[in-house]
Amino acid sequence: MVAATRELPAFGYALEVDGRLKSEFATRDGAKAGGEELKRRFPMLQIRIYDAQTHEREEI
Repeated sequence: MVAATRELPAFGYALEVDGRLKSEFATRDGAKAGGEELKRRFPMLQIRIYDAQTHEREEI
């Protein structure tokens, strides 16, 4: 069985958890708040914010 892959968003921001896109946000502040909450609850996860406009990832 093959897992479905999520495509990179065309706009906004997305949370990448352990290399997989999990959720999308309209603002960077929303994505950062969501990522920081996940990191606080699960410090062992690798969490990044993906910026669709610049195609860059920021580590949390």
